[in-house]
Amino acid sequence: MTTPESKNNTGPLVAGVDLGGTAVNSTLLDGDGTFLISDLCEHPARSVEGPAICLQQIVDGLQEAVSKAGRKHEDIAAIGLDTPGPATADGVFSSRGSTNFVHSDWAGFDIRGGLEKILGIPVHYLNDGNAAAVWGHTTIFGNQPNKTSVSAIIGTGLGGGIIHKGTVVAGSRGFGGELGHVLLPTERLTAMLPELAGVTAHCNCGRDGCLESLCSLTAIRKTLLPHYLQKHSDHPLASLDPAKAAIRVRGLAAAGDAMCQEIFRVQARALGLFFDQMINVFDPDTLIIGGGAIETEETFQKWFINEVRKGMPSQREEQLSIPIEIMPNGDTAGARGAAIEAQRVLLFKA
Repeated sequence: MTTPESKNNTGPLVAGVDLGGTAVNSTLLDGDGTFLISDLCEHPARSVEGPAICLQQIVDGLQEAVSKAGRKHEDIAAIGLDTPGPATADGVFSSRGSTNFVHSDWAGFDIRGGLEKILGIPVHYLNDGNAAAVWGHTTIFGNQPNKTSVSAIIGTGLGGGIIHKGTVVAGSRGFGGELGHVLLPTERLTAMLPELAGVTAHCNCGRDGCLESLCSLTAIRKTLLPHYLQKHSDHPLASLDPAKAAIRVRGLAAAGDAMCQEIFRVQARALGLFFDQMINVFDPDTLIIGGGAIETEETFQKWFINEVRKGMPSQREEQLSIPIEIMPNGDTAGARGAAIEAQRVLLFKA
């Protein structure tokens, strides 16, 4: 994939739209695999105001994107849309709504069909973790057909995706790749990190011990930071609002703060235990880490990956060479991955 700001091209375009809890992002992909916008068209998402407002935001964002690229709305032949789940493979949210969209009208809402009806353009839906996984896999392997990757995207929650032999594992009902809700062997984690003894990691899904319950910004705010502040009551973060304090943990960890590094060590070791399970299920060509947790200096990224490896139990000699990669251009991953998959499904296979 190439990514110049614009290109003299008159062929059909595929739009990629990433609708998150805090932002809606749009991009454009041409038939040659070139993204016509070097970054993204981004707006604060008004998801708390319900589906109607967000759908209009998407329409407005697409108009801005085609104007920025010097093209017309009529040039868009297909749209790739991703959102947080849980939702079916067709983009119908759970009867409980999305975990990140709190308005009651999201419950059972058909966001793919709703957007397709407004625009009159075919829309292909992915959950946000799968979309990011498509981007990471494609930037590493291109169009190689027989490669497999597992991606973990550490953000407010933990998304992710599995690309097996070049195809997204979406599952029979669309819930494939819900990696944040894989249960961890927490007793193994406590054996590695005894200071976690007595910690119960509650997940927003209602269970205890999901990967997301220990490896996410929400996990830092709700579980890990309160736990470690009990032992470090004089730490500067102790005087801050929990939500604001949680956001600062990554930067302090990257700067060498000992307590904050302990928190990220927990997250890395938990991710290592998860990756070990994925290795024994898929035997992937690579493992990919993305999200805000590691969008920082290379030195910290290397430290984090080393801690992930320490969390992986002894493996077969043949598996020790499986690389762990950092998601490239992570902030654009969802929109770009959604566009790539829509182009593959709706245009190239038409």
